[in-house]
Amino acid sequence: MTSKLRLGVNIDHVATIRNARGGLHPDPVRAAEIVAACGGDGITAHLREDRRHILDSDLARIQAATSLPLNLEMAATDEMLEIALRHMPHAACIVPEKREERTTEGGLDAAGQHNRLAPIVSRLRDAGIRVSLFIAPEPRQIEAAFLLGAPVVELHTGEYAHAEGEAQVIELARLADMAALAAKNGIEAHAGHGLTYDNVQPVAAIPQLAELNIGHYLIGEAIFVGLEASVTRMRELMDAVR
Repeated sequence: MTSKLRLGVNIDHVATIRNARGGLHPDPVRAAEIVAACGGDGITAHLREDRRHILDSDLARIQAATSLPLNLEMAATDEMLEIALRHMPHAACIVPEKREERTTEGGLDAAGQHNRLAPIVSRLRDAGIRVSLFIAPEPRQIEAAFLLGAPVVELHTGEYAHAEGEAQVIELARLADMAALAAKNGIEAHAGHGLTYDNVQPVAAIPQLAELNIGHYLIGEAIFVGLEASVTRMRELMDAVR
């Protein structure tokens, strides 16, 4: 058996529902408390430029409400860097961001944006924040993360999640190979995007992965069964293969 695989739960879309009508309900802080109580290992929240879900004021409240580590997903901008340094989350996952996209559509081009990313990674690391790069499972992006000194990469699992049949087998092998490559280079490998009850176990079984970050699916399931039940079920599926 390999080590326990951590589950980070992204609570963005609790805030999305709240923001659709304004006001205070449903509160993402309550979601964070439930995740902490039912087996989650961390809270992930993406503070977007347009504040479409998580708001600046949510960050400190989430940190105060639970002892779980906060993983702040952020674009590589000066504004987001200053916010991260002010709130001091446990981790900062740098993601690509386009205002017009519905969700994060692909991995960060760490290889092509080295000069832009280097000072941001450096300042976050100097502040004691664990830096993660959300990248496609490609050798050149792993190499770029190594050159940037990022201790963690999160492999984008969207291509795997949306593939079927042989194409999905190929994508799974690519994820496994890149998780192994990351580990070989001293980089901790995480994964996330598009993972569900039906497709999570093959990814969770990759021994070099230390953490999965899952959000949209769990919040969607919570509409029908409640957040505690949806997180607990995901935790059970992950544990069954680790």
